[in-house]
Amino acid sequence: MRLFDTHAHLLDERFDGDREKLVASLPGKGVVRVLEACTRMPDAQSTLAFADAHPMFVAALGTHPHEAAAMREEELALLERLMAAPRAVAIGEIGLDYHYDFSPRDMQKKWFDAQLALANKLKKPVVLHVREADGDALGMLRSHRAGLSGVMHCFSGSYETAKVCLDLGLYIAFGGSLTFQNAKKALEIAEKLPLDRLLIETDSPYMTPVPYRGKRNDPSLVRLVCEKLAGLRQMEPEEVAEITLQNGLRLFKMDGLSGSGGNPSA
Repeated sequence: MRLFDTHAHLLDERFDGDREKLVASLPGKGVVRVLEACTRMPDAQSTLAFADAHPMFVAALGTHPHEAAAMREEELALLERLMAAPRAVAIGEIGLDYHYDFSPRDMQKKWFDAQLALANKLKKPVVLHVREADGDALGMLRSHRAGLSGVMHCFSGSYETAKVCLDLGLYIAFGGSLTFQNAKKALEIAEKLPLDRLLIETDSPYMTPVPYRGKRNDPSLVRLVCEKLAGLRQMEPEEVAEITLQNGLRLFKMDGLSGSGGNPSA
């Protein structure tokens, strides 16, 4: 089985005690690729440095909606410069979050719009965080739909919203919540969507899948998401792992980028 965890935060302080040991263990658990997602520009250079130092990792760089109030114009210019690096494969995690509203909504919209425009300019995919803001987010995505590509991370919307995302050229990612007892809606959606537009992720250290709820999540547990999706689709986990791996490589334009095991496409 070859697994691609398309969204993780291994630079979170919860990994400070065993980060390198954990990373070294991942190939033995079938994980061949991990995308490390940045949430604030002060961390962008360290995120990129981490990906550069670990061949199986790639980076998404950007400002999360929670951090939008702190973003500055010069950070947008820095983001553009950093995105020239080979392992900077996406702009993210960006979007709108009206559940917590940690940043004013006008600031969230301002920097979401600016980062979407930069992604289009650079022809880079986006990693999207959208929570209780589907209407505004989809409207803004439509305004940038020319050249738009990316993934709706940790998808929690309706089937109708998922279809709109697909029409906009986006992929849909499912994480540990797919294994939760209250995941009926997500299960129904994951069962219906085209396989060639699905990704799997952990959002480590958050969203730990069953049966490890309450413990720290890590990329090795993406296997449980894969197995849940495989069961829904009446497929072998190895087949779903390979499909979602290839989907991720395609979305993030990773052909030829060296990875684990010396295989440039893994």
